Amino acid sequence: MGSTGRPGCRAPGRRPAAVRAGAGALAGALLVAVAGCAGADAEGGPPALTWYINNQNQEALAERCSQEADGYTIETSLLPASNAAQREQLLRRLAANDRSIDVLSLDPPFMAEFANAGFLREFTEEEAAELSEGVLDGPLEQSLFDGAMYIAPFYGNTQLLWYRRSVAQAAGLDPAAGPVTWDQLIEAAEQTGTTVAVQGLRNESMTVWVNALVESSGGTILADGQEGAPADEVRAAIDSEAGAAAAELISRIATSPAAPPALSTAGEESSRAAFQADDGGFMVNWPYVWAAFAAAVESGSVPADFLDDVGWTRYPRVDPGTPSATPLGGIGLGVGAFSEHPDLAVEAVRCLRSEQSQTEYMLAAGDPAASAAVYDDPAVREAFPMWEAIREGLVDAAPRPITPFYGDVTGSVQQSFHPPAALSPETTPARTAALIEGVLSNDRLL
Repeated sequence: MGSTGRPGCRAPGRRPAAVRAGAGALAGALLVAVAGCAGADAEGGPPALTWYINNQNQEALAERCSQEADGYTIETSLLPASNAAQREQLLRRLAANDRSIDVLSLDPPFMAEFANAGFLREFTEEEAAELSEGVLDGPLEQSLFDGAMYIAPFYGNTQLLWYRRSVAQAAGLDPAAGPVTWDQLIEAAEQTGTTVAVQGLRNESMTVWVNALVESSGGTILADGQEGAPADEVRAAIDSEAGAAAAELISRIATSPAAPPALSTAGEESSRAAFQADDGGFMVNWPYVWAAFAAAVESGSVPADFLDDVGWTRYPRVDPGTPSATPLGGIGLGVGAFSEHPDLAVEAVRCLRSEQSQTEYMLAAGDPAASAAVYDDPAVREAFPMWEAIREGLVDAAPRPITPFYGDVTGSVQQSFHPPAALSPETTPARTAALIEGVLSNDRLL
């Protein structure tokens, strides 16, 4: 498929100059592309839809769906690497009524903000019913805002507990035998001189961790039933026993000898490096690490038998008697509100997140599918021997707060809970709640 030459568009495999130059280069030239990509191609052929993708592996799906399509083709435009930069670029374009955005890959926590602003085409009831069929509970829940679907679940993501079998055995702990608590992990790591690798970096991974701990304790960050509430009416619910439990646990890890090096700057890759180190013991992380482990074995950076020593199980519990609420991530596919071909864009979404597409993408990119049927595929089960734990995690997962003001909410949580700040079960939850409500009421700044 050749490039049409329209600003901001590309055929699969070609990266736009603005993206190559970095997100900062987009700001000055952004409005140049607003007239955009939608419409027929340069030769007067079928309309060329543009899909703003967040991963280059999605290009293959665009190519196949273009070949199978009747009446359109799909070109791709690669978004920046970080989810925050992706949000910024898409918001700027859509705020300018950019007609070039036909389909977009969107991080679900940002969905309510885009929907509330009128930047996404709402799927009809019939379309939503079709796109919901067979979708696991977690990915489906985070695709809805005020009872309507604005992004079609494409892939989900959930964290597992990964452990070194030899370390667990030395500590007398058998994670495969039943639910494991955070307290048990910390005690086992301290006993064996190993680490519990977590993500303490002050970015979205921090909110993922806090939300999972709060939800696993039976609480929520925001009060229920406020999806469409105005900013100054949103009420925080984190000043609770569940919030106190989260603060206490994060504080305990941060001050424990089981804390990984540089906990306060540790993201997913830093956690993986800590787990692969000689004193690695336990880790919470996304399923992509399995393929990363295999690559590390192949490169010789870890011992040849490393994979044999890696086990996995469900995300840890906070309370022994309460099942964990597993972290939830993923991507949904939305249709831009200003697309000149919205009906064709919906057709494209059907193909791009079909069972075949989700299967192909999970095998290529390592990101778990949102649809349950994909986990019945023998190739998926072979590539992901932990497929049952992933599927279970996506059923029981707890979305981060669904609110148009998520950016302020997550910023408040990150600021208040980020180690090594003084975390206290007595003060941190109240401080977080006050900051969330103060920022949303324009009384405080982050």
